Amino acid sequence: MATETQYSPRSPYFTTPKVNGYLEVRTDRSIPKLASDRRFEITTKYQLRPDMLAQDLYDDAQLWWVFAQRNPNTLQDPIYDFVVGKKIYIPTLDTLKKALGF
Repeated sequence: MATETQYSPRSPYFTTPKVNGYLEVRTDRSIPKLASDRRFEITTKYQLRPDMLAQDLYDDAQLWWVFAQRNPNTLQDPIYDFVVGKKIYIPTLDTLKKALGF
């Protein structure tokens, strides 16, 4: 039984093992809660679009999932809970680089 990983450090699946060609249950990746995190209220532009916010903030739409990881009690569904008026914490790009290793 071989364990392998083929995902980028920017992926939510980077630490999830792949066994015999199948991805195991996703392993959560920790995003630390820091004083440098910014409080943000989701606007109409980003309604149901965490990928667009990630693109605008980090220049990388693939980091859409970090908002749900950082705000697990607020964004239980990373897409459908991403609605106008919801307030979330946004980690800095430096925080993500250190936590995710890219």
